[in-house]
Amino acid sequence: MNPTMEIWRKFWRLNGFERVAVLEAAAALCLTWLGLRLAGFRRWKAIAEWSSRTPALISAANVEANAGAGRDIARMVAAAARYLPFRTNCLEQSLVLWWLLRRRRIAADMRIGAKKEANRFQAHAWVEFEGCDIGAASEEHLHFVPFEGSVISMETQTH
Repeated sequence: MNPTMEIWRKFWRLNGFERVAVLEAAAALCLTWLGLRLAGFRRWKAIAEWSSRTPALISAANVEANAGAGRDIARMVAAAARYLPFRTNCLEQSLVLWWLLRRRRIAADMRIGAKKEANRFQAHAWVEFEGCDIGAASEEHLHFVPFEGSVISMETQTH
């Protein structure tokens, strides 16, 4: 079977929520890929923050539902990233996941961590909901020491 046809079959097997989320994710990944290169992280993050709603406070009754929706959206972001004609990195995918969750009034935090291994500096970005990495299929983020606080709030603090 033609690989393109198989991709479309998978897409049409998704439910309506998932189809909307994967299309939003694909568009946002393209814009974020370009935005980070043209505007840089600080400006693009500010644009993402401005263009999304402020998350509502999450009541105890909504935590599990929001966690489930967050995991579903994270799967759609990962799926969209796999089928783009260019590669995206963890920063781009995390920004998009954080933005999509924020648009749905799910309060999540974007984190960036670092590690040095064999004289090589590495960084990784991920999204947390209620202290758990919501976007990763693996526990890769556990090998990185996160910077203090949420990335989104870091620059808004006055020193």
